[in-house]
Amino acid sequence: MLAGGTAQGTLFAPTVIADVPLSTRLMATETFGPVLAMRSFDSLDAAMAEVNASEFGLQAGIFTNDHAAIRRLSRGLQVGGVMVNEGPDFRAEHVPFGGVKGSGLGREGVRIALREMSETRVVID
Repeated sequence: MLAGGTAQGTLFAPTVIADVPLSTRLMATETFGPVLAMRSFDSLDAAMAEVNASEFGLQAGIFTNDHAAIRRLSRGLQVGGVMVNEGPDFRAEHVPFGGVKGSGLGREGVRIALREMSETRVVID
């Protein structure tokens, strides 16, 4: 554990954990809290394969200035959104937000909500 890990009632301190084994519950389930579980990889392919093997796919945050890696990861990761040099929790109301696989159905956001709450009608006169 690099930081945090303490709780005070229902308040959990921001926590950073390194070298988390893939077999742990922390890596196998979605974490809704201030927790960052880190793993290192020798290649983009290995990292992408591990992300894609998950039953979840909300968003991914990648930190790099390598545009070839950005293109490769944004095309290959099976997630609802790829945030470059931002955490995976980034969200803006005007940008569709949602996941794939076990991380949700569809997208939300202003334009998406208008479409979902509207009924298309054709009138031919």
